[in-house]
Amino acid sequence: MALKLRSQMPELEGASTWLNGEVTKSDLVGDKPTLIHFWSISCGLCKEAMPNVNEFRDTYKDKLNVIAVHMPRSEKDLNLDEIKKVAEEHEITQPIFVDDQHKLTDAFENEYVPAYYVFDGEGQLRHFQAGGGGMKMLTKRVNRVLGIKE
Repeated sequence: MALKLRSQMPELEGASTWLNGEVTKSDLVGDKPTLIHFWSISCGLCKEAMPNVNEFRDTYKDKLNVIAVHMPRSEKDLNLDEIKKVAEEHEITQPIFVDDQHKLTDAFENEYVPAYYVFDGEGQLRHFQAGGGGMKMLTKRVNRVLGIKE
């Protein structure tokens, strides 16, 4: 079972490495809402959804923090060069928490890729969804957290 709504964002600790810069929970909370998305290089749905995630990042760049978490699903997913290559191919320029030991995955109680967690500016979970579809719902929830009327 994933984090419950209204839960506080877990600390962003335990990364085996960070790509594209490192952030902490205190960098994010109190600033602006945050979208944290879990993905994996072996996940086809994640790759299909990446243009949508990048669109969020670019459209809301001044209003929304976007953080990627690479959650390995097998031994093959632990290859850092491959993670870097796939991140580059899919234009993932936001910070990437590489979670080889599933420390953040466990803190989020996350079982899925892709998975999306939307936290408000105070670090409270406002929306969770998993799977490839549902970008309309994610957009609605992000807009709601940002106070944007549709």
